[in-house]
Amino acid sequence: MDGVHDLGWLDGFGSVEHQASEPLFDEAWERRMFRAMIGAINTLATPGGKFRHSIERMDPAHYLSSPYYEHWLTGVSTLAVEAGSPHRRTSNAAPVGAFHSPAPTAVCCPMT
Repeated sequence: MDGVHDLGWLDGFGSVEHQASEPLFDEAWERRMFRAMIGAINTLATPGGKFRHSIERMDPAHYLSSPYYEHWLTGVSTLAVEAGSPHRRTSNAAPVGAFHSPAPTAVCCPMT
């Protein structure tokens, strides 16, 4: 692995600060995202390597500027779109924001 997502063992990023009583999730949406990821992997019959690969395809600027669980949100959303799960619906409501799915890949993780 050699990409912006694979920063392990690199120097110069400073120490990771944490508290002994630090909660697992800082905000409620992060807990929901955790549950969504577990559900998506089970529902879409997606191996964990494919989930990781969906995160690794994020735009580097987005990856570095977003919180940890947003990476998961992007990965789960990408897997759902690639599986054909979400359906576009016409609506009078304006979209709140755009989801930029990472570029699809021809072959990632063969199912065995």
